[in-house]
Amino acid sequence: MKLALALGALALATAGGVAYVRLAPSDAARWHVDPLTAVKPPSPNSWLLRPQGGDGQAPVYDVSATDLAADFDHFVKGRPRVTRLAGSVQDLWVTYVARSRLIGFPDYVSVRFIPLSPDQSTLAIFSRSRFGYGDGGVNRKRVESWLKRFQPSPSAGGSKG
Repeated sequence: MKLALALGALALATAGGVAYVRLAPSDAARWHVDPLTAVKPPSPNSWLLRPQGGDGQAPVYDVSATDLAADFDHFVKGRPRVTRLAGSVQDLWVTYVARSRLIGFPDYVSVRFIPLSPDQSTLAIFSRSRFGYGDGGVNRKRVESWLKRFQPSPSAGGSKG
């Protein structure tokens, strides 16, 4: 009887934890940060890509920042379990929420699109976990995977450089 009660309490606590992870609101004021000025947390659960000074160096694209933002936004919103939290293509700054498959842990991915010239641009990406200390490299893998698969639209006149 005691074992059944303990197991029931454990199941209830686990269900409550999963519900919190999935249903807790995301505060845009906290998570919509500029990757160019963001400070990485001391925990190993984030990845920062910048033109300079990040964990990795951002690629340069032969399209305007406006076209890059529109194409990248379309690409990212097509990924499974990804939604837009804040920002807009017009602002050249967007933050997305990417959730894990099973439990739905939220990661926040802030992207800034940077004009280099009228026909060239780059981006900065800050991907980080909300819960936990480590992420097993998930944020880095996500950013690298997205950039490997992403190509600006040919109609925008661009190619990855």
